[in-house]
Amino acid sequence: MSAFADYIREIRKNLDKGDSTEHTHRPALKTLLEACGKDIDATNEPRRIACGAPDFNISRKGVPLGHVETKDVGINLDEMERGKGPNWDQFKRYSTLPNWILTDYLEFHWYAAGAKRLTVRVADLDGKGKLKPAADGEARLTALLTAFYAQPALTVGTAKELANRMAGMTRMIRDLILAALQQEEEKAEQVKSGVVSETMPGYGSQTNWLHEWLHAFRDTLIPDLDEHQFADMFAQTLAYGLFAARAHTPNKPFSRESAAVNLPRTNPFLRELFEQIAGVKMPDTIAWAVDDMVELLKHADMTEILRDFGKCKGREDPVVHFYETFLAAYDPAMREVRGVFYTPEPVVSYIVNSLDWLLKTRLGRPKGLADENTLILDAATGTATFLYFVIEHIHQGFRKQLGAWDGYVSRHLLPRIFGFELLMAPYAVAHLKISMLLEQSGYTFGSDQRLGIYLTNTLEEAAKKSEMLLGQFVSREANAAAEIKRERPIMVVLGNPPYSGHSANKGEWITGLVGDYKKDCPELHKPGQAKWLQDDYVKFIRFAEWRINQTGEGVLGYITNHGYLDNPTFRGMRQHLMQTFDEIYVLDLHGNSKKKEKSPDGGKDENVFDIQQGVAILLAVKVKAGTGEAKKAPTRVFHANLWGRREIYEGDQLTGGKYNWLWQNNAETTTWNEVPTSAP
Repeated sequence: MSAFADYIREIRKNLDKGDSTEHTHRPALKTLLEACGKDIDATNEPRRIACGAPDFNISRKGVPLGHVETKDVGINLDEMERGKGPNWDQFKRYSTLPNWILTDYLEFHWYAAGAKRLTVRVADLDGKGKLKPAADGEARLTALLTAFYAQPALTVGTAKELANRMAGMTRMIRDLILAALQQEEEKAEQVKSGVVSETMPGYGSQTNWLHEWLHAFRDTLIPDLDEHQFADMFAQTLAYGLFAARAHTPNKPFSRESAAVNLPRTNPFLRELFEQIAGVKMPDTIAWAVDDMVELLKHADMTEILRDFGKCKGREDPVVHFYETFLAAYDPAMREVRGVFYTPEPVVSYIVNSLDWLLKTRLGRPKGLADENTLILDAATGTATFLYFVIEHIHQGFRKQLGAWDGYVSRHLLPRIFGFELLMAPYAVAHLKISMLLEQSGYTFGSDQRLGIYLTNTLEEAAKKSEMLLGQFVSREANAAAEIKRERPIMVVLGNPPYSGHSANKGEWITGLVGDYKKDCPELHKPGQAKWLQDDYVKFIRFAEWRINQTGEGVLGYITNHGYLDNPTFRGMRQHLMQTFDEIYVLDLHGNSKKKEKSPDGGKDENVFDIQQGVAILLAVKVKAGTGEAKKAPTRVFHANLWGRREIYEGDQLTGGKYNWLWQNNAETTTWNEVPTSAP
């Protein structure tokens, strides 16, 4: 008899007993799935059922092909698709899988690349509950399974494809973490009420593992972190930690347990964290999904993906686009909440080259950014594009000095370049990106060297210390950043701070500093009048101003929302900036579609970002005053406009537009108009 006939016979026998469940039919389905394809393994893992995970992993010789989710005979699968019934949430989650089958053992729905491809019904139940095979059921099911197995193996060979795959899996891990947190709360309540004992299986050391991590982050980093935000942060930690470990050792055997060992020593926080994650305390309800991501990375063509990371495609950074692709697929709404938009490289080039010129000409540092005593901070580093350009700029001066670069990086570069980042995804990518850049430049990291990129909230004054073991991992990272923030003489602050009018950063310290922008402006003390002073970009400007003022001299280079330039709400801010800095340069890049801005010649004006709000580059210089001296002269304010299209091409060559102009220029070559400044 054929495998199909055996399958129908087993299902009929199970149903005739009258007490069958969804689980009863699994052995028959496993046999059928493996019989219908060469070298197919259908791995059934019951521990995944409770948290709604796919019931079968399908692989061929260890290479993952897809998943199969089973429901009991008679469950309405079409109803699940239409968003009805108790299984809708599960269906919505699985719809992100690239290749999977949903079945009630009699009907099979195959989905690939987010769309339903085939539906096959192999049998029906008559009025008496007896099984009646369909006449063409065997042929149609064979065709469905053949197509299912013929889908390209779940391997990836490009950074873009890997980002999309990881995004779907990370979203699933996030949802599982939320479910596991709920289970931990229920178990803890049962133990507290005496319903169960801590010694019972499942009620021991794993019971509060995730809540311990949640409290560690709350105590030391983000006091108002809720469970959804934590699940998101933790899921991204897992995803990017695994990715970084795989990328660092692409040719070694890879597993969840080896990740902590394989993570680069340049990132001690992720190494410590993964030593915990790789242990036995991770709940089984999450571990399976993490292991699935391990399988994805294990079978990814990392040589090709790293080649994609390492090459420059017409001045476009693949690492940046990897993160953008991931974030867009993972959770587009997060970009709005945290104001996450990557900085176009021409903008970064203009700012970095301008700061180098200002250091040389205004602050007496002839080496500019390469000066060994000039400390540099990207206060919202994202994927570290600004730090990347700073290092590249400095490296250019060493190309003819053979052997000098290695010693310079160790003694005079790494100890003075810092980046702060709150979001886990760009934090991990930033570490990967800068370590790869330095390795490609010929530098060899020492065994105990770390990069100065820290997981922290720039807008919090300091991180709390924690007595919890897990909290100590987080607090060591954040407190190291706090020491840099408060005590190191940072001279250069640069970057692209987040734009978010509905700021999530409401700490007392930064709110107090921004309060200085309300002084001498009585109307701003009225409720609602100073709303836009709470935008994150304003807080980051205030932070940079405070930090440079603490040092006594320095330069600032940001690209931000340009609303503060002429809006009456910001007149106290403009006054305060002039009290702090000696020279201020504003290059207004316009592109404000909300105001329907047009070029002076009537032509189209485009934003350098994919956003509606117009933007401007702010460059500011504070010169150190002599002992006991007040500010010597009134602040000089310079202004310039850049209008027009974002980019203009002739064939494949960028020949015009804002991007081309920014690549070709800096503050030295910009034609500035000095602005007369007066009250109000």
